[in-house]
Amino acid sequence: MQDHDPATGDLIDGLRAASPIPEEHAQALATEHYGVPALARRLDSERDQNFRLHTADDRRYVLKIANPAEDRAVTNLQSEALRHLASKDPTLPVPRIFPALNGALELEIKFDDGSVRIVRLLSFVEGTPMHQVPPSAALRRDLGRCAARLARALRDFHHPGANHKLLWDVQHAAELRPLIGTVPAGQRDLVEHFLDDFEAHAVPVLEELPKQPLHNDLNPHNVVIDPINHERVSGIIDFGDLTATARVNDLAIACAYQVEDSNDPLAPALELVAAYHAVSPLETRERDILFDLIATRMVMTMVISNIRAARHPGNSAYILRNNKQASARLSRLATLSRQQARARIERACQGE
Repeated sequence: MQDHDPATGDLIDGLRAASPIPEEHAQALATEHYGVPALARRLDSERDQNFRLHTADDRRYVLKIANPAEDRAVTNLQSEALRHLASKDPTLPVPRIFPALNGALELEIKFDDGSVRIVRLLSFVEGTPMHQVPPSAALRRDLGRCAARLARALRDFHHPGANHKLLWDVQHAAELRPLIGTVPAGQRDLVEHFLDDFEAHAVPVLEELPKQPLHNDLNPHNVVIDPINHERVSGIIDFGDLTATARVNDLAIACAYQVEDSNDPLAPALELVAAYHAVSPLETRERDILFDLIATRMVMTMVISNIRAARHPGNSAYILRNNKQASARLSRLATLSRQQARARIERACQGE
């Protein structure tokens, strides 16, 4: 593979894994600093170390131990965003952050390996991950409403860490072009086609669109569904990719995971678009490039996951978990022209 921009490479690699924290240590931290004696079980995570806590009286929490290399401003950005959301829209289904016994939302703890890491305690959101429940129009509409409420609640949130650069931010997708060679040969033409459209149609507009802090990763692994009513979102979790970007990007990301590998691939995503638009109306310019952004998110999934899986084979299953579906859905999207897709998005927003 050819050399590429080192900064881009660093962003793709993300934070290197830190030495693991034993579950017993997580339990001790919860008891000592939060007064929560509980059984701790490790949860999957790409950067941080997270533990589900289960108390004897059936309360559940998540203990988050940040990667020691994480920028403190970025960690605090996530904490303050959760606190802002609790105040701005108390019924929004997102985790709540709890203070430690000393009143701090974030603790600086020194670990046995000499690292200093930020520790936080969050509520555990009960439910079933979205990718494990049967899809339905009602569920997609509820996700659209929740996504719009989330973006609306963050609209007046300001934080000095919000402008950190994250390659998973759709606005930076053009920087992936030197890495297209990591994609399997049979898929490269497709990736280049949609990346060309992104650069031609979306890039000139993105800087002019409303910008704000956003969740930035509304994929089905980060959406939790009510275990009884599978048509209702009970939680949006994992704010680790939160950053300030064009507001429409959050909707595009959510839609990218609702496109189907079928003869009418865009139809399910349009249900989400219509519900989002009813709560938080999209500008004409946002609607005009939404299709480009949806496809671009799929391109990003394919390119970034392939290069990161090659560099981190031990974590390849987790990294590639969305790759196969993204490729199949992107192939289906290629059967639509931009004009067809834009017309259908417009009709969805008009309630047709």
